[in-house]
Amino acid sequence: MTIPVFPETKVALRGRKGLVVGIANDQSIAWGCAKAFRALGAELAVTYLNDRAKKHVEPLAKELEAPILMPLDVTAEGQMEQAFERIKKEWGRLDFLLHSIAFSPKEALHGRVVDVQRDGFLKTMDVSCWSFMRMAHLAEPLMKNGGTLFTMTYYGSQMVVQNYNVMGVAKAALEAAVRYMAAELGPKGIRVHAISPGPLATRAASGIPDFDELMDKAQAKAPARSLVSIDDVGAATAFLALDGAKLITGDVMYIDGGYHIID
Repeated sequence: MTIPVFPETKVALRGRKGLVVGIANDQSIAWGCAKAFRALGAELAVTYLNDRAKKHVEPLAKELEAPILMPLDVTAEGQMEQAFERIKKEWGRLDFLLHSIAFSPKEALHGRVVDVQRDGFLKTMDVSCWSFMRMAHLAEPLMKNGGTLFTMTYYGSQMVVQNYNVMGVAKAALEAAVRYMAAELGPKGIRVHAISPGPLATRAASGIPDFDELMDKAQAKAPARSLVSIDDVGAATAFLALDGAKLITGDVMYIDGGYHIID
């Protein structure tokens, strides 16, 4: 029996170029993913939300040796298009994209789903779901040799999680979008993944009431008896960008110590 010798790209991302959207600080899931992509040799473009966020993101982008650092507010007209135009101009291609952003106005997130106002609902869906669909549309022509698209979801899309409210509705839509886009882009060698981490103490999570209780419950009930870290999420996400994972697509990848299988 001979042991196969894998080409370099089966186990590394050297020479690959990826866009990371959603780093807010060094607690962000996107930061955990970016570190893992970089550790495997990928070259990264990094975005920041606005000038206030830039001072937190810029030092992290330097640590990643990112040649491209640019603003990206998905609610600002034309900014997504500008970001992808810059990637096209400087790189001419894109191998993977990480979308790790979500937003819901406080009055929409903190209230019952049945009471959500139209504008709050639309804003939640726009940032948390449609922006990923739009990024996929803009990334497709740059992924000439195939590629990988990632977005972040949560168990509250499938089950009613107390206080997750309208974000659960948005994440359910996002997971459906992942399936449809995987089917549409698969013939071009582009795969699409929804990554579903267990509860993590990120800045985004701080907006959810009683989040500490959710984390305690996850640690007590998960088969691994452990909370996940941003590095755990990053390592598993980076694996899916490898050529060795090229036939995995369209699914929700749970990185939660098995919590989602427990009643």
